[in-house]
Amino acid sequence: MALFPLFLPREPNAVVSYRDGRAVRVKEFLSDVRALAEQLPERRHVLNLCLDRYRFSVGLAAAIKRQQVSLLPPSHTFAFLKQLQENYSEVYTLTDSASMSSPIETLHFPDLSMTGMREDTEIPLFPASQVVAHVFTSGSTGEPVAHQKSWGSLVTSALSAGSALGITSLPGAILVSTVPAQHMYGFESSLLLAMQNGLIWHNKRPFYTEDVFNQIAALPHPRVLVTSPVHLRALLSDAVAIPPVEMVICATAPLSISLATQAESKFCAPVMEIYGCTESGQVAVRRTTQGPTWQCMPGVRLEMLPDGRVVVSGGHVEAEVVLSDVIEIRDSRHFVLGDRHTDLVNIAGKRTSLTSLNHLLNAIPGVDDGVFVMARESPGKVARLMAFVVSKTLDIETLSRELRDRVDPVFLPRPLRLVDGLPRDATGKLPRAEIDQIVQRYEN
Repeated sequence: MALFPLFLPREPNAVVSYRDGRAVRVKEFLSDVRALAEQLPERRHVLNLCLDRYRFSVGLAAAIKRQQVSLLPPSHTFAFLKQLQENYSEVYTLTDSASMSSPIETLHFPDLSMTGMREDTEIPLFPASQVVAHVFTSGSTGEPVAHQKSWGSLVTSALSAGSALGITSLPGAILVSTVPAQHMYGFESSLLLAMQNGLIWHNKRPFYTEDVFNQIAALPHPRVLVTSPVHLRALLSDAVAIPPVEMVICATAPLSISLATQAESKFCAPVMEIYGCTESGQVAVRRTTQGPTWQCMPGVRLEMLPDGRVVVSGGHVEAEVVLSDVIEIRDSRHFVLGDRHTDLVNIAGKRTSLTSLNHLLNAIPGVDDGVFVMARESPGKVARLMAFVVSKTLDIETLSRELRDRVDPVFLPRPLRLVDGLPRDATGKLPRAEIDQIVQRYEN
């Protein structure tokens, strides 16, 4: 039976995490894992909602030791948690938030400093086949769906990503992430990537620009920023000094070449993009400024189906997964990414995509955030393009003029609305349910 370690073996005094400015070493982390594992209730599933990434990692490891499966949902709303309770009868919540309201039995993360320090130095091994997590899709195209992940597939994926990104050339690098550990991308790239490649994970998830840059600047080199296109754009839009890093990792939505170029200049580092999905995990990487071609991770391969869809398999991908995007295969390991099948727009015989329209919209100077939406068809109503824009300086007339200069007339939005903000989730995505609510509010 194949066994994989909890993290890449390192010396007991080696640093594994930075927590509130303090270095946490191997022996302390292992001691915390042991102490928490001893306090977990007898359940089959744990809903790990810890916001502190260090506590999340301790909770994950303790659950694996107790052979409990961690549920990693896209939403923490009371209604969604109630749904989880109905679907998973033997579940409890692990949280570090005093204000957390959950219908599920809740264990607040205990104070482990009172359990006493024991010299835990042996890194535990777990079966490759052990299912350790159920990760949910974001709900950007419908209802969130759970996908189970084995420990072997997660470890293999993290090792493959380390090789493909070239991050193994940065031993001891500290990963600072603006995305949550509960999301598949954050789970893989802000935590597992560090655990399995000898890197260090940072406990905070800073949001505001000043906080992100202060967190980075307070850490020693080498430093890596893990973020999303929406957050990256916001970071670069503020006229403040940007601390250099050794690498920027980005995912969750296509990154424009112009934004990647600006980021590389400002951060003085390469911007590496990851392509993947919850179903398969991470699939491929590219350095965006060096061209549109993606390279699959070690062992991963693509195959075109007769109907034009593309299947990914091999490597850490445990079962064949049909991808949602339009993909032009160059060979079994290289491809160019098109738009999602559900993203395509066909009006008056002309075709484009919501992704392309969103890039054009957000490139307008003065647009802080914006999105094109194809409203759903309903009785008596024809599906139509709408756009919602956040801007402190532009009015509708100016926006309309700017769009007419950039967009084919058949794709001009009707209506075009200014809004105070867009309800993006922690990774910058817009869940379909939230989009539908916006449409209903403004379509009349």
